[in-house]
Amino acid sequence: MPGHDDKERIVNESNIDWILAIACFLAGIGIGALCYHLLNANVARNQKVRQRLAETELELNQVKDALNDHFAKAADLASSIQRQSHELEHHLAQGADRLVDDLQLKRRLHGNNDEDAEEIDVPQVPRDYADGNQGTLAEDYGIRKRKDEQESVTPPPRY
Repeated sequence: MPGHDDKERIVNESNIDWILAIACFLAGIGIGALCYHLLNANVARNQKVRQRLAETELELNQVKDALNDHFAKAADLASSIQRQSHELEHHLAQGADRLVDDLQLKRRLHGNNDEDAEEIDVPQVPRDYADGNQGTLAEDYGIRKRKDEQESVTPPPRY
């Protein structure tokens, strides 16, 4: 029965082809599912990172806005204090004009300290000699004059 073996062999070969095709199909489905799972996990992780980044940017913007508000309020308060200080000085000056008889006190309240400025001793430029003498920077320092030349010696011109 040689014909019968050929039929079985053809059936077995065609079964092997079908089994291989089904195995490859199942392997492809498994590999596809694995790749989808790995890629989808990265997408989910990236989405979480983006969400945290957006939340952090929102918090940063809120802190910046709060900081700007803080400095604006501080500037307003400082200008208010400065304005009130000027108003107080003006009020004191007006009161001094009306009520105070002492001229020096009026000047102090008005901020005019002309007498005080005159009384302050301005420091003088340092010198290398005492009053009335010439110092070591004089042009004729260390030169001895003879008695007959004392009257006729003139110092060299300064440039």
